Amino acid sequence: MPKVKPTLPWECSTKASYVPLTHEGTIAGFCDPQYASAIAKSLNEKELLEKALYQACYDLIARTGGSSDAVAELVQRYRSKAERPLQGSALIGLLLRERQVDLDLTEEEFLKFCDSYRLSRAELREIYRGEEVESHQLIPIARILGKTVDEVMEAWKGDE
Repeated sequence: MPKVKPTLPWECSTKASYVPLTHEGTIAGFCDPQYASAIAKSLNEKELLEKALYQACYDLIARTGGSSDAVAELVQRYRSKAERPLQGSALIGLLLRERQVDLDLTEEEFLKFCDSYRLSRAELREIYRGEEVESHQLIPIARILGKTVDEVMEAWKGDE
């Protein structure tokens, strides 16, 4: 039986090479060349999208005659709407939509699938509209999502 070399907390590999990732001429860090261009592209796109969002909100406020102070508030409101929900009915609705995609089901097929687990079409549509999930719906939702009831309750209640 071969001996297993114990792993040490600190190690050095002289064979690994990394490329610098720079921001406006300053080195921000080093990364594997395999990922460097994708990281840089993603960060540049993020910056461009931030500028586009700000410009769109500025144009909207300018057309409605609002003050320039309202631009930052509108940008923040759009950002919060675009963020992934962390808890509540909105998160449950998102998890259900993701489950539909994972199962590769059409809207009609997913409605039938949910109905077979005792979550009616009307209840599913209410959840999608953001209406509050009721406690009796947690068991069917857990079965549909392939999760435990505790996991679904944790997502529903969040970190209280």
